[in-house]
Order: sequence, then structure tokens, then C-alpha cells
Amino acid sequence: MTLSAAFLSTPIAHRALHDRATGRVENGRAAVSAAIKAGYGIEIDVQASADNIAMVFHDYQLDRLTHETGAVRARSAQMLRTIGLRDSVETIPTLAEILALVAGQVPLLIEIKDQDGALGPDVGPLEDSVAQDLHGYVGDVAVMSFNPHSVAAMAKHAPKLTRGLTTETFNTDEWSNLSVARCTHLSRIVDFDAVRATFISHSARDLGHPAVAALKAKGVPVLCWTIRSAQAEQTARTIADNITFEGYTPA
Repeated sequence: MTLSAAFLSTPIAHRALHDRATGRVENGRAAVSAAIKAGYGIEIDVQASADNIAMVFHDYQLDRLTHETGAVRARSAQMLRTIGLRDSVETIPTLAEILALVAGQVPLLIEIKDQDGALGPDVGPLEDSVAQDLHGYVGDVAVMSFNPHSVAAMAKHAPKLTRGLTTETFNTDEWSNLSVARCTHLSRIVDFDAVRATFISHSARDLGHPAVAALKAKGVPVLCWTIRSAQAEQTARTIADNITFEGYTPA
């Protein structure tokens, strides 16, 4: 499946159209509703609960965004759905809840967070859960992950679903849990064809990377993350086909 043109025609709100000062917490229902109302595409993140339900939450730990502590993975979906988000009246939503809210009104880009711990092959249950939630969904939707094994798992569980790789330079200082060899391998985006990806979402800091240019020359759609100003958007669009943004209002 190729990436729908809808993902290229309007900016994509990073973790939905969040504004914590007004109670719209990232990946929350209010932020999703605001993005729908504004007509923006939406990017969200999913983590697995202890019972392998896809939860819409970015971090591996609860601490930053809730008043609880510890790993998301240590709590059941039922428990996670009762945990309040900081600066909000909301709780952590499931992917199924967000899918029902979006209901095809705007394009939805789902990043599957790595469950292996080192972008390795220990994946599968979360991808299976995402595939089950998306079964029968009507609307423009695509999934992506930094972990090529996750993208390959999605090809197995939902072969007709559009898939992409989330990519960047994989600097070893920022990815200290990975070996130098693994970082080098991932930065070259050499798994693109093997995992049957159809697009990339690349770091805006590194859009000039030769691997990005090579894929773009082949007609591969290039999204980018995360744009935080109109000036940065203008620069990114000289290479990227579309942007993922936060903290300002794109034209």
C-alpha cells in the first residue's frame, strides 16, 4: 500500500494538537479533537499495556505525563485507563478509543514505540494489537516505527496497511542503548525495502542525509519531525513532502 495523498496535503500535528497550558495534553483526546477541528493530520504514539493492549502514550514511563510512576508496560489497560494525565481532566486512552474519535475525519499516523529495548527482534504483541484495532477502520491511516522489526511485524499482521520507517542519524550519544554498528546500520535506512516500507518520517535536523536523498530520488514520500516554527517549516519543505509540527500554527 502506498502512502495516501492526504498525508502530504496538510501538516500533521505531533502527538495531536496539544497545548498543556489549556488542558490539551499530548496524545490525549482533547488534543486529538482540536486537531480534527483544525483540519490537521494527527500523529500519535502507542505503547503496550501489561495485557498487550495498544495505549496512546509516548513515554515508556508514566512519570512525566501522569502523577503515577513506573513503566506503562507494568500496568493493565484497565488500570492505565484510570490514570489521570497531568494538567488535564483526561486519562490515558486506548488506541481503540482514539480510532473511534478520529473515525476517518483526518489522516492518522501511528508510531509504534519500540518494545525490544534496543530496536531488535523482540516484538510482535503490540503490533498484533494495533492490527486488530485497525481491522475495519475506514479512513487514511498509516503506521511507522524506529524499529524495522516492528514494521516487518506489521507487514505480517496487517499486510494491506501502509507502513513506514521513523528515521534519523541515530547518534550514539542519544541512542546509548544501541551499539555503534546498530546505529550506523539504522542511519543508512537499509532495511526500507526488506520490511516493505513505503515512506519515511525523518528527523528535520538531518534531512540532507544521503540516504534520504536516495529514497526521495526513487519517489519515496518523505515526512519529517518535529517542526516548531514557520522558518523551520520553510527550510524543511525544501526536501520533505510534509511536516509533523508542534508549538505553532502552520500556514
